[in-house]
Amino acid sequence: MVNKAFNAMGAKMGCGMKQTNAQEIAGDVLLWLCAQEELLGVFLSATGADVGDLRAGLQAGAPDAGLATAALDFVLMRDDTVLDAATALQLAPDRLAMAAAVLAGEAGMHWT
Repeated sequence: MVNKAFNAMGAKMGCGMKQTNAQEIAGDVLLWLCAQEELLGVFLSATGADVGDLRAGLQAGAPDAGLATAALDFVLMRDDTVLDAATALQLAPDRLAMAAAVLAGEAGMHWT
């Protein structure tokens, strides 16, 4: 029931983003973050991941979904980082937030 409401709400808001699109955006954000020397160390410290985790995921052809989602959440913590990533990826900044909402699903819904 809640899932239907969430999907209807997303459609009403014009989101229309599919899970695969959200995962692609998260993966692109992770790749962008890997090129940001000053942010990458902070991200790795915050997540407990290491360069080997990133390398393994990228060499496999697709980054780990959890790590990509963590990268998206990390970028969304600061407005300037959102704007930098969105500009680099040629996306509207709200697309990053939409992707995070789609990946979080029902668990990410907050009513307060």
